[in-house]
Amino acid sequence: MHDPPRILIVDDNETNRCLLTARLGAEGYETTEAENGERALAVAHEVAPDVVLLDVMMPKIDGFEVCRRMKGDPTLGFVPIVMVTARTDSKDVVTGLNSGADEYLTKPIDHAALVARVRSMLRIKELHDRVEAQAVELASWNRMLEQRVAEQLEQIERVSRLKRFLSPQIAELILSSSTYEPLASHRRQVTIVFGDLRGFTAFAEIAEPEEVMAVMREYHATLGSLIHEFEGTLERFLGDGIMVIFGDPIPCPDPCERAVQMAVAMRGRLSELSSKWRRERHELGFGVGIAYGYATLGAIGFEGRSEYTAIGTVVNLAARLCAEARDGQILIDSKVRAALDRRATAEPVGELTLKGLRRPIAAYNVIEMT
Repeated sequence: MHDPPRILIVDDNETNRCLLTARLGAEGYETTEAENGERALAVAHEVAPDVVLLDVMMPKIDGFEVCRRMKGDPTLGFVPIVMVTARTDSKDVVTGLNSGADEYLTKPIDHAALVARVRSMLRIKELHDRVEAQAVELASWNRMLEQRVAEQLEQIERVSRLKRFLSPQIAELILSSSTYEPLASHRRQVTIVFGDLRGFTAFAEIAEPEEVMAVMREYHATLGSLIHEFEGTLERFLGDGIMVIFGDPIPCPDPCERAVQMAVAMRGRLSELSSKWRRERHELGFGVGIAYGYATLGAIGFEGRSEYTAIGTVVNLAARLCAEARDGQILIDSKVRAALDRRATAEPVGELTLKGLRRPIAAYNVIEMT
């Protein structure tokens, strides 16, 4: 509704129009006049009145028809109309109300009654405008929510695509941060797991490429599901080898226990796969190496390509233990053994002299988790 409210006065009698204009102007309303029905319809579209005072007896188009046309116009349909006329017959009142008039006021006009009806109509108009504004605002909010839902669905789709190429934890960190701070270089105690197939090189030399890829798909699908189940961070696939990190980038209270539990589950699943592969005349086994210690972690690479990784002696130690492991063995260092305490049954395999490490390393083979 306008401020001040706009009143359209429609009467073919100039004196009547002037009288109404003076009375309503004194009340602080803004008035516009129209001398006949045709002019009233044109002016109504120009000024968008808040209330129309409409005479009935006018040339060309009478007030009843003007009222019907205004009420049938989508842009004017809720503008309150007060019939102001000398026709007092009840049939005229009924005709006016049936035409869409909201009030019926007879001449001579009582000033107090006129002002009261105008105020009443303005309250109705204000309520309608408020509801309409709320409807527009609600529609705007709905569009905004729809857009946000669409953006979130698109974000979920992007995350899903990204997680196919990155570890889920890394993908979430990249998408949740506007900077690369979570992947900045840092030092932390982590558990590193290396695993690979025994006999893969010999198998790949004699097998057809399609056979090699079929084995790789089964192998990676089996290990991948277990890595996700135990919430490890897959650093990379290295052909038939894998490297998994526990304790970063998402810290966990029991990285050694989770790492060994995952390795035991992998050994069980790969044992089943190995039996299947042997029936297909593929002699393949699986070995694991696990170490616990401090590493430097973060993103490495260049502007066009970066990868999250761990660097340090603990990584080399896990890789060397994996290289020493025979089919079915899960070799762990003394730190992992101490962290497991009595939760694992492990047999010592002696001190191993490992490539790249100066001192022999006490190693243990995990038999089972208790």
